[in-house]
Amino acid sequence: MVELLSPAGNYEKMMAAFRYGADAVYLAGKTFGMRSAAENFTDEELGSAVEYAHTLGKKIYVTVNVLPRTYMYDDLRKYIQTLKDIKADALIIADVGVFALTKEIWPECEIHISTQAGVVSAADANYWYKQGAKRVVLARELSLEEIVDMRRQIPKDLDIETFVHGSMCVSFSGRCLLSNYLTGRDGNLGACAQPCRWNYVITEEKRPETGLPIEETPDGTFIMSSKDMKMLEHVPELVEAGISSFKIEGRMKSVYYTAVVTNAYRAAIDGYLKEGKDYKLDPRWSEELESVSHREYGTGYYFDNPMENAQTVKDMGYIRDKAYLGTAVSYDPETGLAGFRQKNKMNAGDEVEIITPGQFGRRIKVDKIYGENMEEIPSTPHVQMLYYIKVPFEVKTQDIMRGVKGDR
Repeated sequence: MVELLSPAGNYEKMMAAFRYGADAVYLAGKTFGMRSAAENFTDEELGSAVEYAHTLGKKIYVTVNVLPRTYMYDDLRKYIQTLKDIKADALIIADVGVFALTKEIWPECEIHISTQAGVVSAADANYWYKQGAKRVVLARELSLEEIVDMRRQIPKDLDIETFVHGSMCVSFSGRCLLSNYLTGRDGNLGACAQPCRWNYVITEEKRPETGLPIEETPDGTFIMSSKDMKMLEHVPELVEAGISSFKIEGRMKSVYYTAVVTNAYRAAIDGYLKEGKDYKLDPRWSEELESVSHREYGTGYYFDNPMENAQTVKDMGYIRDKAYLGTAVSYDPETGLAGFRQKNKMNAGDEVEIITPGQFGRRIKVDKIYGENMEEIPSTPHVQMLYYIKVPFEVKTQDIMRGVKGDR
């Protein structure tokens, strides 16, 4: 079985991930995770999340993948005990000290070795297996050929997890000191300011007030900003390589991103597992991934040597073809009226698309919009406002409505 693992930056994103096909999600508490800028989960929410996932037959993996200092270990001990008490399905760990402490407090805990640990060889993976790890999340710098070779040399019951979609870090396996140096925010404690995405200039020693751009393109210089990874077209190769879990990056992205990307990869994975040699990629799945906010896409280092092709972008801007307009909260089959919570403004007369798990872009024209009291309104300008439109097919709670026309 191939697992689809989606990001969950908060409770709403977790529910969207499960609804659109994730087998498991990875998330963090308020501390000790590598995405401290994400909303993340309180201890109470973590317990509820695990309980909710288990009712669906799904799993929760909690990231404890920072590189903590000595003074943090008293709080870390309490946190690991909390995760044990709520019965999280696995902890994602990068640090040897955190690994040892987890084994002390929770000997039977399933541990996944984080990509932050930089696992790049069979010897590395086998070491962690002997220590009791269940899974290794491989460094993103490995090629597909290297992964295939590694799979042959490690135990069958040691899972391999790799990233298949989302943002890439310009530094090796995420271990970077640039943010700490420039801003005092430690990327290895989850507070990265992403200075690799900034635009840089050089100055002459005697004229520091005059900044000179490091020319790369007419639009600017992005020598450290990586392309986003997109491996949807290569799902068959990933499955055949023996990868156990396909991981989507993006805990800080929107609910829309989580739902759409999960939906597309779910369709591709299921399609290949069902059809085998007769499998063909549906172009709609790839089109879906163009609808979410992203940088230029590439295939990471699966097919390219990072020393020869650094996979940096030429255009700094994010690309977004379709806007997330609202989430369905109700549907009346007698009247055909569907209720939505606003995410972005829509106008009467707009064309929109409804997406639901396993389906893509059912298009309708919104002739009229009705307010909360069923009064006709020209648009939906207010965040989280409730409104209604007529839809000629069944709409399910948590279905997503998006705009049709792109913007950039």
